[in-house]
Amino acid sequence: MVMVLLLLPGCSAGEKAEEKKKVAPDDKIQIAMSFDSFVIERWQRDRDVFVSTAKELGATVNVQNANGDVEKQKEQIEYFIKKGVDVIVIVCIDSDSLKSTVQKAKDEGIKIIAYDRPVTDSNADLYITFDNEMVGTLMAEALAKSGAAGGNVLMLGGSPLDNNVPAVEKGFNKVCERENMTVIDTIHCDGWRAEIAGDYIYEHEDMVENASGIMCGNDNLAGMVIRALSEKRLAGDLPVVGQDADLEACQRIVEGTQNMTVYKPVEKLAKRAAECAIALAKGEPLEGDDVTTINDGTYDIAYIGLTPIAVTKDNLDEVIISSGFHLKEDVYLNVPEKMPGN
Repeated sequence: MVMVLLLLPGCSAGEKAEEKKKVAPDDKIQIAMSFDSFVIERWQRDRDVFVSTAKELGATVNVQNANGDVEKQKEQIEYFIKKGVDVIVIVCIDSDSLKSTVQKAKDEGIKIIAYDRPVTDSNADLYITFDNEMVGTLMAEALAKSGAAGGNVLMLGGSPLDNNVPAVEKGFNKVCERENMTVIDTIHCDGWRAEIAGDYIYEHEDMVENASGIMCGNDNLAGMVIRALSEKRLAGDLPVVGQDADLEACQRIVEGTQNMTVYKPVEKLAKRAAECAIALAKGEPLEGDDVTTINDGTYDIAYIGLTPIAVTKDNLDEVIISSGFHLKEDVYLNVPEKMPGN
């Protein structure tokens, strides 16, 4: 028996991993999700749609929240590896810190989906997000249309660890050059903490007075900025833009204190990601006209980039309310007299 075993052909580690992770037709697919945090309103919606879609397709989903702690996110991925899940979906906190942990998962034959934020140099099986450069383009164009063209603007960006932030700022800066807008100051809010953006308004009165518009990395930052501007009686006079189409941002748009937000149809993103997770778990190729490739810094990987939409008071009802993203009565809660039909 010993001689027979010795004569059997060997397998490489990669082949063993692939063989180990092949899902039999009657097996329940196990998907794991590790979120940065749920501080940003939209992540809860992403989670709910993804989980619902995956369950409809016959998978179980284990969702974990890292609460902005990269070490905790690494521990969660290690836990998923030990559990032997089929796919791990990651909303990344710090790409550089996760590379080795992601590689461990891949060595075990686990598929990796980088969700909304890339995990660079990791050879993920899919990076699915929105066109982040276009997000920045839409923000700058909105400020230009609001009177900032030819003037000075402030850029209060998101976490410096978020690899989407440079892409957003790249799109923003391109339009600034075209519209002759000067970015007179730029900051980044560690951990996407909105109070950093709010404190900036209080502590840099000279910059605010010289600005013709403010770009905020997301609607949560915009909310704190507008609160600070309100105390200075500047809310509604100084154009402010954000992204994510949070409910409070849409309320501010109809109230007249926020000029624009970028709507990213997260239901479409989460549903598509769940469908891709099932396909990857089954060893099936990712199909569809939206599937292309992108370089993650080292590898060419599968990429899906959905199109964002600029939302102002002119199209909010059509884009946000008609789609069911937010209810009309919630959006117009503070200004019922402005509801359509009144």
